[in-house]
Amino acid sequence: MNQLHIDSLAKSYNDKVILSDVYLHCKIGEIKGLIGRNGSGKSTLLKIIFGIEGAENKFVRAGGKIIKNVADGRNIINYLPQDNFLPNGVLIKTLIHIFLKNYERKEVLNNEYIEPLLKKKNQQLSTGEKRIIEILLIIHSEAKFILLDEPFNGLSPILKNYVVSYIKKMKLKKGFIITDHDYENVVGISDELSYLKNGYLKKLNHKNELVELGYLTTPM
Repeated sequence: MNQLHIDSLAKSYNDKVILSDVYLHCKIGEIKGLIGRNGSGKSTLLKIIFGIEGAENKFVRAGGKIIKNVADGRNIINYLPQDNFLPNGVLIKTLIHIFLKNYERKEVLNNEYIEPLLKKKNQQLSTGEKRIIEILLIIHSEAKFILLDEPFNGLSPILKNYVVSYIKKMKLKKGFIITDHDYENVVGISDELSYLKNGYLKKLNHKNELVELGYLTTPM
């Protein structure tokens, strides 16, 4: 089960095409970046792959297993949503014990950025502190394929750099699909980029194609 394969994915809202015949694949050891303007359907695409949003048509397979919903993808695909998902009123240390198992749990408990937060509760944390905890919980889950939606939101420049390096390290045993409005980090971290516009996902051969597509005004 070393490849996630998405094909023939289509989604419409009120007769407006959001995604049209989208094809995407991701192997363990790869980071795939999704670029597109706000409202282009990037988050919708990730939600459909994960299984929390429906579609008119989709084909998702991991290895030889067809994934039709969240239950099918348990321990195979995990998803970091844009919004904070940690419950209030529970110590961060307890949440880590609930979410993670054994070795992965130790990795997060001993993390330099997490250790000072263990005796706090979600409502006591800053946006950036919440986000780094959520990112590590999702990355260290049992899933082999990780979908990250706006992971850099609320992070300081130091934490952004840390998350970029952490994802690059963890891709040795996981596959990542990532999208963020902070496109420079997405471009910098990704092994391959795709651009989503008018429902169509186009694989980019070079990041400077973003100028030709009207996403950027000058080359990076």
